[in-house]
Amino acid sequence: MPDVITKTTNTSWFSRVGSAFAGVIIGLILIVGCVGGLFWNEGRAVNTERGLSEGAGLVVEAPADPIDPANDQKLVHVTGMVAVVEPLSDPAFGITATGVSLARNVEMYQWQEESKSESRTKLGGGEETVTTYTYTKVWSAQALDSSGFESPAGHENPAFTVESTRIVAEDATLGAFRLDEAVLNQMDGGQPVPLSDEDLVAVQAAMDDTAAITISANQIVIAENPTVPVVGDVRIGYEITPATQTSVVALQNGDGFMPYRTSNGEELLLVSGGDVPASEMFQGAQDANAALTWIIRAVGMVLLMVGFGMILAPLGVLADVLPLAGTIVRMGTGLIGFVLGMLVGTVAIAVAWLAFRPLLTVAILIIGGIIAFAVFSFGRGRARKKLAEAAAA
Repeated sequence: MPDVITKTTNTSWFSRVGSAFAGVIIGLILIVGCVGGLFWNEGRAVNTERGLSEGAGLVVEAPADPIDPANDQKLVHVTGMVAVVEPLSDPAFGITATGVSLARNVEMYQWQEESKSESRTKLGGGEETVTTYTYTKVWSAQALDSSGFESPAGHENPAFTVESTRIVAEDATLGAFRLDEAVLNQMDGGQPVPLSDEDLVAVQAAMDDTAAITISANQIVIAENPTVPVVGDVRIGYEITPATQTSVVALQNGDGFMPYRTSNGEELLLVSGGDVPASEMFQGAQDANAALTWIIRAVGMVLLMVGFGMILAPLGVLADVLPLAGTIVRMGTGLIGFVLGMLVGTVAIAVAWLAFRPLLTVAILIIGGIIAFAVFSFGRGRARKKLAEAAAA
C-alpha cells in the first residue's frame, strides 16, 4: 500500500498579493522569452527546410562497393547491408551479442513521490491549501532524488550502483564504407538480448559483492527475492541493434561518411532502415521538421497564455477579499490571457514569416486582400440590391 501524507498550509491575503505581483516579473520574462523562441523557431524551420531542399537537389546515387572516388566530398545516397565482425561485449558483466550497438538498460526499485493540491479561498482573501503526498515504489531508469521529497524519512533512495550505457561497434561497414557513431546511433530496431545460464555465471563472476543474482524474463535481477522487490533492487536488460540493410544520405569522405554542410549552414546526415530512396528520406526529414515546428508553436502559445495569466493574476488575488468576486475576476483574466497569448503568438509568427519568408508572406497577404475585397464587394452589392428592392416596394 502506498504511503500517504497530508499537509495543510494557510497563506494570508497580503502574502498572496505580494507573490502575485512578484509573479508579474516572471510573466514578463516568460512572454519575452516565448516571443523570441517563436521567432527563432520560424527561422530554424525555414533554414532546415531550405537545407533539405538544397540537399535533395544535389544528392547523387553512389554504390556501396566499390567506392567511387569521383563522388568524394559530394552528398551521396548509399544503400547496402551493414556488416559487423566482432561481437559487442558489456565490460561490466561480460554479456555479448552481435550487432551495431548494444544497450545496457538499468532500472532500480525506488520510492516515487506524487503530490496533489487543492486550494480554497477564505473570506478576507486568505487561502488554505491541502496537499496530499503519495509515496509508491516503482521500477525507474532515472535516479529519483529522495532528498527533495516532502517527507524523505522512510523514503530514502540509494544511489545507482550500475549505470545504463551504450556500446557501439567499431568495425561496422556498409559495403566498403566504414560507419562511425554518427551513423550507427541513428539506426533503430533494437531487440531484447536473450540471457542464458552461462550469462548468469559470467555476471556472478563479474560482481565484486555477494549480492543474490538471478536471470528472469531476459533480465539480470540483483535482489534477495526477485518476486518481492525491495528499494535498492536492480534489474538490467540488454538490447542489440542488428546489422541490417540501411540507407544513408551524407557527405562521402574517403571511405566514410560525414554530415554535409549546405550553403546556409545546415548539416545533413540521414539514416533509414531498409532500401529507402533518397527522395523519401528527404521527405521524411521535411515532415519531421514540420512536426517539430508545430510542436514548438503550440508550446510557445501555451506558455504565452501562462505568462499573461501571471501578469493578470494580481487582479484575481485582490478581488479574493470576496471569494466569489475573485472567481469571477479570474474567469475574465483567464479569457483575456488566452486571447492575448493567441494574439501575441500569432503576431510573433507573422513577423517571423515576414522576416524569413517575405515573398510567401506578401503573396499570402495579397491573396487574402483580394479575397477580403471580393467578399466585401459581393456583400455591398447584395446590400444595395436589397435596399433597391425595399425602396421599389
